[in-house]
Amino acid sequence: MSNLIIYFSRANENYFSGETKIVEKGNTSHIVDIIQKHIDADLFEVIPKTDYPHDYLECTQVAKKELKNKTRPELEKTLTDISSYDVIYIGFPIWWGTLPMAMWTQLEKLDFTGKIIKPFVTHEGSKFGKSLKDLKKLCKGADIKKGFEISGSNIKNATCMVEIWLKE
Repeated sequence: MSNLIIYFSRANENYFSGETKIVEKGNTSHIVDIIQKHIDADLFEVIPKTDYPHDYLECTQVAKKELKNKTRPELEKTLTDISSYDVIYIGFPIWWGTLPMAMWTQLEKLDFTGKIIKPFVTHEGSKFGKSLKDLKKLCKGADIKKGFEISGSNIKNATCMVEIWLKE
């Protein structure tokens, strides 16, 4: 089986258990690193052409506006063909209860018919929010398996939990 990880992650100022901290690497990227240590998978990082603000609160306002307006941010590069992959891991932080709109931009361009989808998210309390419902819309024809969710403030303890999820 061939595997692909499609993900979006954001560094800079992030929210952790009631406070903001500067991080050099986004939480979702940490989960990607753990997954890659356990499975052979190609990577595709979703990178918007325009960076989100470094400031956490400013970023949340941009994300809220994008969601409200159903904006599809332009991406630096776009993945157009996943036909050679059987299992697609899709990872992202939960923004306003769902996927960041940059993920919508990417996922809408792909044909997921017959694919197995394994979603994973980082959050700070909302778990999957409504993202699983949205993934069903975006990944029509796919078999969406049980996902993995973890609070960003628990990311340092994620290895065992990710290992268990990967075996399910």
